[in-house]
Amino acid sequence: MSIPAQVGRYRIAHPVGAGAFATVWLAYDDELGSPVAVKVLADNWSQRADIRGRFRQEARFMRQVDSDHLVRVLDIGELPDGRPYLVMTYAAGGTLADRLNDGPLPVREALRIAADIARAVAVLHDNGVLHRDLKPSNVLFDTAGGRVLVADLGLAKTLAHASGFTVVAGTPAYMAPEQLVPGGGIDVRADVYAIGALTRHMLTGMPPGQPVEATPRASAAVERTVRRALHREPGRRWPTAAAYASALEGLLATRRVAARPPSRRISRSLAAVATVGSTLVMAGSATAATAPHGWTRVGDASGAVSLAVPDGWAGQLRDRGWDPAVIGLAEERGPGLLIGRDLGEWSDVDSPTPGVFVGVSRTLRAVEPTLPDHSGCTDAADRTVTVGTLGGSVAHWARCGGTDTSFSEVTLVAADGSFGVYVQVKQTDGVDRTDEVLGTLRVDTSMVAQR
Repeated sequence: MSIPAQVGRYRIAHPVGAGAFATVWLAYDDELGSPVAVKVLADNWSQRADIRGRFRQEARFMRQVDSDHLVRVLDIGELPDGRPYLVMTYAAGGTLADRLNDGPLPVREALRIAADIARAVAVLHDNGVLHRDLKPSNVLFDTAGGRVLVADLGLAKTLAHASGFTVVAGTPAYMAPEQLVPGGGIDVRADVYAIGALTRHMLTGMPPGQPVEATPRASAAVERTVRRALHREPGRRWPTAAAYASALEGLLATRRVAARPPSRRISRSLAAVATVGSTLVMAGSATAATAPHGWTRVGDASGAVSLAVPDGWAGQLRDRGWDPAVIGLAEERGPGLLIGRDLGEWSDVDSPTPGVFVGVSRTLRAVEPTLPDHSGCTDAADRTVTVGTLGGSVAHWARCGGTDTSFSEVTLVAADGSFGVYVQVKQTDGVDRTDEVLGTLRVDTSMVAQR
């Protein structure tokens, strides 16, 4: 795109960025002795009344709000050929997209940037504006290591009109699910999702939707905080950008941001269950015959272990074993199963999906496992339990995330010390059925001995 060497009193230097609708140029205000950014609408869009209107609306939105973390509009005008332009704060530190070219950011830096983005967006929301297009190229830095500036309100809309959007707009990788549905209606939680997607990108170094979605360098508390922002159901996300910012700032204040080396606990979502095969639970199967009334009995593919669960939990079964290494045990795969209402949601600790995981191990008897981390829940006192010839302990966490979800972590060892059993029970209705589930547990010792 061509542009005059001088635009008003601004001396044009060179382009610093380009998008589908406009190009941004570095310029100098010689009268005030400062650099500025001049954003010029592209030739092919300048004759479209709706696009020109959106361009001017962006200027109004940016003048309407006031935050140290938002790019400011300093001036507006038209080139001799009629193309409109905006004069804005110049961010000399480049974009978040530039920084992500080098891979993931340090955990604390990523959380600080995410909190600043959320604070800036909260100001927009307080002024009745939805951003709708938060992405790495729209996050700037005023200096190489400095202040975050949220930019580009070209797709922003007023909250008053949020229920009537008929056209999908934004960058798909960072858009909330409801934003992808024309006319579906969105609110501030759509921007919360986008900030969560940016946070995930900074922590992993991979854009949302790419194969790598875990954040192994971050603590379980960080993972839960980000995962809540990314929940597909708006009602289960952080309710506002300010709430998400406060959660991130709280993590930074308590220093609970880096992943700890394996100790007594690991992530709440069991990696073991991702390795097993999947089949549909059939309530009328032969194993159901010995289940209590209203419960379904299932067994693993090897025939080594079985148990029963309430019928309402028996939606899907994975029955082809587990990897004991996920709780720090040094052995190869063993008998195991996972049963739950919807196993696609099982790994989301905030999902209302009850279920049970059970795995048999020959080394659990001699090695203390690294059990999942349930910070964010109310920790009950551990208690001892006996299940047939197995004896061990139950650790229970209730009111997880302020909901009725609870987790029981059970470790059992055979009386002769020949093997152990690990059981995880997830419940979502405030009722603890751990002892009832354990009462149905059956282990075929002859099958275990053959492995």
